[in-house]
Amino acid sequence: MKSLVEHLSQYAGYHRDPRNIATHFVGIPLIVLAVTILLSRPGWDVAGIWLSPALLAAAAAVWFYLRLDLRFGLVMGLLLGLSLWLGQVLAVQATGLWLSAGLAAFVLGWIIQFVGHYYEGRKPAFVDDLSGLIIGPLFVVAEAAFMLGLCPALKKAVEANAGPVAIRQKKAAV
Repeated sequence: MKSLVEHLSQYAGYHRDPRNIATHFVGIPLIVLAVTILLSRPGWDVAGIWLSPALLAAAAAVWFYLRLDLRFGLVMGLLLGLSLWLGQVLAVQATGLWLSAGLAAFVLGWIIQFVGHYYEGRKPAFVDDLSGLIIGPLFVVAEAAFMLGLCPALKKAVEANAGPVAIRQKKAAV
């Protein structure tokens, strides 16, 4: 299994434009939320826990994240837990509300993603490696940590492999 640095470095190689990274802060959470909403049906309330395909998928994802890194795994578990909660809330609503919320978030999230990759001038990472679909949400959390000044050694290792985030140069007025 690849290490955290290897996964993040490979994904970061497709995401060096700050505008692309910025779109990922909106697009990826929307997509994760949409998938969670859509997979929350069918579901069954068993002893106060909503058992659904979304719960199984989230549990598998959290297991993957925890194996990569305990801290990031715990953060991802918390975020996926919030997504599961919202998915369960919507899953018990009328079909139209549940389905329209899930599909709208999914479509909007992907539109935002593709706008970011237009700025990047590069296809999304998952096109070359499907693991990009599970690394994307982790990348967003890692980038947020980097922006907060956390995990400097991890940031340095990722940038050593993928290069720094490109700083856009303003054109001088003529």
